[in-house]
Amino acid sequence: MSLQLPPLSLYIHVPWCVQKCPYCDFNSHAQRAPLPEADYIKTLLEDLSEERHFAQGREIQSIFIGGGTPSLFSADSYKHLLQEIHTIIPIHATAEITLEANPGTFEKNKFIGYREAGINRLSIGIQSFNDLQLKALGRIHCADEAINAASLAREHFPKLNLDLMHGLPNQTEEDALADLQQAIDLQPDHLSWYQLTIEPNTEFYAKPPQLPVDETLWSIQEKGLQKIQHAGFEQYEISAYTKGNTPSQHNLNYWTFGDYIGIGAGAHGKVTLLNEQQIIRRWKQKQPKAYMQHSSRLMGHERIAQEALAFEFMLNALRLHKGVPKQLFSERTGIPLTTLSPLLDSAIKKGLLSASSDRLVPTQQGRLFLNNLLEIFL
Repeated sequence: MSLQLPPLSLYIHVPWCVQKCPYCDFNSHAQRAPLPEADYIKTLLEDLSEERHFAQGREIQSIFIGGGTPSLFSADSYKHLLQEIHTIIPIHATAEITLEANPGTFEKNKFIGYREAGINRLSIGIQSFNDLQLKALGRIHCADEAINAASLAREHFPKLNLDLMHGLPNQTEEDALADLQQAIDLQPDHLSWYQLTIEPNTEFYAKPPQLPVDETLWSIQEKGLQKIQHAGFEQYEISAYTKGNTPSQHNLNYWTFGDYIGIGAGAHGKVTLLNEQQIIRRWKQKQPKAYMQHSSRLMGHERIAQEALAFEFMLNALRLHKGVPKQLFSERTGIPLTTLSPLLDSAIKKGLLSASSDRLVPTQQGRLFLNNLLEIFL
């Protein structure tokens, strides 16, 4: 079997925030001086120019600008950035272009400007609509700002995602479900709803907060899912819900083992090299100053070993509730699916994988015990 070129996406990382949240393990840095906005945009374009050969004739199908807090940058900067990206690697006419925004940096004219710059999907990091919870999470916005930001975004953007967490410090079941209902009432077409996890190298890891007990967490998850489904949303991935068939195209490309170029401090990329018949990963310097120095921009790269490809594919594809077509495995890895027959049979016998003849689909039990399912392919 030979590899085929999958769709290509672009991830852009903006590493600055007003302040670092105690639960955050992303590559983000508190803003301590005026941001070098123009210099950073210039560096992003230099970075992409150096990686343009990885496109191999493809157009960019989706762009995701994440952080950090990308909405700290101006609309003019993103207008210039997107125009210049198109001259380096063409952006498909129907590309989904997402910007992560923080309600704490919300300004009416800024949102309008982002839309005029070409951004067609906004993802707002709400996390909670409860002021006490927001304070515990170290967020700089209040509930009213979150509601106003989401309402305005709904007016101006064809696609809107609200990012919401549950299982927060001292959160009750009623609080969590009220947050979820408020998000639903704001009529986004996409919800990212997931449980807070305590990650290493965070303030919460060093000083763990009091989180709800397992019984409460399970009840929140069960009742919350019912509420989401009743509102007309479909769960298509572990923590992603869509209404009106508007899943995140960028994330779908990740989960179906597509290619993506990563630019920005700490950004990661994964690209298929057709001539060499191999898949590589590349990652950039995490510190913004180091990243902006041309000589040290690339921090590392590696070829994904043949024996790791099956697990990496399944790690992504089996997050999707409807799975993926079976032929996608060989197209994206270059490995015949028949080589996994004993593992697939084992997963089916354990009730973790569907016996579908044309798709790789986790069962309900497989979704609940995803780690057990994935361990089969390690």
